[in-house]
Amino acid sequence: MLKEAKFERYGIENGALNAKVLLLNQSYEPLTICNVKKAIILMVLGKAEMVVDKKDKVIRSVTENFPWPSIIKLNTYRKVPYKKIILTRKNILRRDGHKCAYCGRGDLTLTIDHIIPKARGGEDTWENLVAACLKCNNKKGNKTPEDAGLSLRLKPYTPNHIMFIRNSLGRMDETWKSYLFQS
Repeated sequence: MLKEAKFERYGIENGALNAKVLLLNQSYEPLTICNVKKAIILMVLGKAEMVVDKKDKVIRSVTENFPWPSIIKLNTYRKVPYKKIILTRKNILRRDGHKCAYCGRGDLTLTIDHIIPKARGGEDTWENLVAACLKCNNKKGNKTPEDAGLSLRLKPYTPNHIMFIRNSLGRMDETWKSYLFQS
């Protein structure tokens, strides 16, 4: 609480240092999202540099003013192992935008459906699992979509970590788009 009061004295409201900053590798590949506090620390330590700042905001210390980071880039390349997205119910729902793959509704309770049912040899893979509302899932039952008279509104796919960064943002800073949509 004492630290927060000090930040308020310098014009930084509570929680402002938790604002989102896009962290890029040296190659400008998106790595993750960090908060403003972590971004400032990386820059002060010389591990990262500012790519884009928010022109209308500044962070003041006793001796210095820091531009408010929006996008920072690491100064050294970090080899990142292939970021495999774990196949979970939550991640399937995120990939499908929390909407039924058959009717497109998002206002109903969703389940996970095997496109090719397990009883017919269907596996637990990204390409065989989709979000489905209870009504569509019950209608489909132990059949293929064609046999049940249903069609998929989207083709299921294996997502990448950049897609999950985009989807987890909610409201995205306009300056981030060129870095997140080029991949």
